[in-house]
Amino acid sequence: MYKLLRSILFFFPAEEVHHFSMQCLKGLCGWGPARRLVTWACRPEAGEKLARGLFGLRFPNPVGLGAGFDKNALYLRELSALGFGFVEVGTVTPVAQNGNPKPRLFRLPQDEGLINRMGFNNDGVDVIVERLRRWRARPTATLIVGGNIGKNKVTPNEEAWKDYEICFRALYRYVDYFVVNVSSPNTPGLRELQEKDALRRILTRLQEVNAELAPESGMAPRPLLLKIAPDLNQDQLNDVIALALEIRLDGLVATNTTIGREGLLTSKERVEAIGAGGLSGAPLRERGTEVVRYLCAGLGGQIPLIASGGIFTSSDAREKMDAGASLVQVWTGFIYEGPFIVARICRELAPTPIFAS
Repeated sequence: MYKLLRSILFFFPAEEVHHFSMQCLKGLCGWGPARRLVTWACRPEAGEKLARGLFGLRFPNPVGLGAGFDKNALYLRELSALGFGFVEVGTVTPVAQNGNPKPRLFRLPQDEGLINRMGFNNDGVDVIVERLRRWRARPTATLIVGGNIGKNKVTPNEEAWKDYEICFRALYRYVDYFVVNVSSPNTPGLRELQEKDALRRILTRLQEVNAELAPESGMAPRPLLLKIAPDLNQDQLNDVIALALEIRLDGLVATNTTIGREGLLTSKERVEAIGAGGLSGAPLRERGTEVVRYLCAGLGGQIPLIASGGIFTSSDAREKMDAGASLVQVWTGFIYEGPFIVARICRELAPTPIFAS
């Protein structure tokens, strides 16, 4: 059924279809009986067997939704109904920005991939905080929500730490963990912040703010994670490992989208016509697993990792977990596989019960 619907939706521009689909789901979940039906149909029945504690949080299942899908915290009720174990909002910047000119999201159906150059389009931290505040006030708001934070396009790199601090302070009471995004290829110069000294300045400052805000708020310090690109070389990955261990980072997210275009089935002419942007989906699967495995080996189990990149099925998720990941995130796989992706992955990941004879 979903494949038929997808084939129809794929006739229309990708970004517009995204908003249309989520608004339809929002309307459906606005009616109590329909929302209960969606929750029943999409619930990961085996999820409780896969629940795990990480970062001082209890994740009801290990399948989350990566940042960029619900940038503005508009669809948390709906995503919760679809069974996600956790959802990352953002990337959030201090000031609202429109992002890059449209079109900026493109499908590669032959490759089960997407290319995006969204450019951190979001409503700004103040608006998103207010939405999260209203969400948290609901008695049913149990979904684990991460805050993915970034810098505004106009902020020079030497001032970037200030943008991250603004977002961190504003979101502190309303998200369960933070992810520092310095790895999107769609904000000019952003990836330069992945260099060790620049990263140290941002992350150590956020740790200082974390230690300050925890006693003031009466909350535990918020877990602080770093999201990295799949295009880092071995020396750069070693720098990430060394810095994460040095400053006792809570976790890593690997990986963001890639600027690479190797091995695609989509014609070279089509890819060149699309132009710049980050590639996600199935073409990223192998490289994403390589990075996860390398990081986990270097970290020696001292720092947990969330894997993202090319996860469509339970075997994809298992591959990332076998490489050392504790949790996984889907994004492009959600587009291609549909609303039952969490339930399907959890059902197939769940251990087979052993019955006494």
